[in-house]
Formats: sequence, C-alpha cells, structure tokens
Amino acid sequence: METFFNAEYIIRLFLALALGFSLGLERELTNKYAGLRTHILVCLGACIFTLLSIYAFPTFATGDNVDIAQATGIRDTSRVAAQIVTGIGFIGAGTVLRNGPMVFGLTTAATLWIAASIGMACGAGMYDVAIIATVLSVAVLTLIRILERQLLPSSGKQVRRCKIVIYLNGNDVEKIYNFLNSYVDNMTDFSSKKLLENPEKSKVSSIFDLNNKRMMKEIYGKLRNIAELDSITLQELND
Repeated sequence: METFFNAEYIIRLFLALALGFSLGLERELTNKYAGLRTHILVCLGACIFTLLSIYAFPTFATGDNVDIAQATGIRDTSRVAAQIVTGIGFIGAGTVLRNGPMVFGLTTAATLWIAASIGMACGAGMYDVAIIATVLSVAVLTLIRILERQLLPSSGKQVRRCKIVIYLNGNDVEKIYNFLNSYVDNMTDFSSKKLLENPEKSKVSSIFDLNNKRMMKEIYGKLRNIAELDSITLQELND
C-alpha cells in the first residue's frame, strides 16, 4: 500500500520553495516588479510540473511496445516539462516595460526564467544543480551590481536634464515633491493639478537634473513605493 505522502516529492517541493525565496528576496529588496511571491510560485510551479511530467502519467507506449516500456520504465517525460520553457516566456514578458529609450525589467524577466529552470532541477531531483545555480544567480545579481558601480563609476556621468510626468491615484503629490526635491538636482517647474475628467486623479510634472543615467531607472522604482501611480513618463531632454 502506497503512503499518502512521498517524502522525496515533499523534499523537492520545499527545496524549490527555498531556492525561489532566495532569488525573489534579492528582487524584492531592489524594488522590482516580480518579488518574493512571484519567484517562489514560479520555482514551485516548475517543480510541480516536472514531478507530474516524470511520475504522474502512464507509460507512453502502444501495441507490442507496452510490455517493454513497462519493464524498462520508459516514459515520455518531456511532454509537460517542455511547456514550462515556453510558458515562462509569457510571465517574463509581463515584467518588461519600455519608456522612451529606457527598458525596464529585463533582468527580472531573466531571473524568472532562471527560477523556472531551478524549479525544474528540483523536480528532477538534481539538487546539486539547483543549489549551485541559485548561488551563482544570486551572486550575479548582487556582486555584478557592486562591480558595475566600482569599475564603471563614470558611466553616463554627464548631467542630464530630464522631465517627468506622473499620473497618480489619490493625493500623494506632497510625497512625490519631497522625494524629488531630496533626490534630484535643480528641480524646476514642479506642478500638479486634478484631472477634470476624474478629480480623484492628479497630474504631476517637473524638470530636474540627474548626474547618472542609472538614476533614471532608480527614480522609476522608488516612486512606485511612495505613491499609487497610474502611469509615469521620464524623458531625457538632452537628446
């Protein structure tokens, strides 16, 4: 009689959860769209689908090949697992945004792709591959960022004149003003007004200087945490 719980499956699921947590934590701490929950669920889901693909379906064989397949354990284990690679592309695409010349979310999309592969490795019982891949991925996400700042300190260092236009829900205009005033240089032309067609929404705009192009992406991420944004456009006026 088979037991209700299979310890090996449970171990694989919990390992996928832990490794997905490790990847998601880094994204969460850097204020990315896909954070802890998304990475955990992607990694866990990939593990489950891989387990199903390997163990859940009857032997794939017909006619005279049935006995041979049952004796040797041959199964078409790639059918379900192969669709993970395709399906994760749709989730990753949802994290990629473009705002003028800037593209946001490519690294997060790649991290979700890695999370799915780590979940598949857990489901297949390749614990060493899953753990080492997680360690390497977290190292790339954290250490490379530090190296970029140390080795490329002058990247995009010229002063850039930028214009920001924000449509927000609610009345967080003061929070936005305080943040921009403390974060950017030479802020001018700050204005805000209620939308006539929807008084619950406001339009905020301003012009300011940035000393580093990377700050454009940082501003985008930080503003999402202090206000309920409907849309945001950040344009470099130097171009």
